[in-house]
Amino acid sequence: MDRLSRIDMLLDLLSKEPNDVFLTYALGIEYLSELDLADAEKHFKKTLLLNPDYIAAYYQLGKLYESQLKNSDALRFFKEGLDRAIRQKNNKAVNEFNEAIFMLED
Repeated sequence: MDRLSRIDMLLDLLSKEPNDVFLTYALGIEYLSELDLADAEKHFKKTLLLNPDYIAAYYQLGKLYESQLKNSDALRFFKEGLDRAIRQKNNKAVNEFNEAIFMLED
């Protein structure tokens, strides 16, 4: 299945379950892989509206902004994700956010 077919499939599934967090996030990932940054950003932000504790979306938004050289926006999402990862006691995510922050602040 090619990426555009996956996007169509996810859009179809979301039309039936518009508040599904995983489908929304997955669609953001697919748009990101197609370099459709505006739609990726939109879906990652919607993911966070649906579930503010979905820490992977903070990381993806941070990386998206970092790729656009919007470092202050990237840092904001990395730091928010870090705070949530600490509260969730997700050590792997804490390490990933710390590394991302270190690389931007270095």
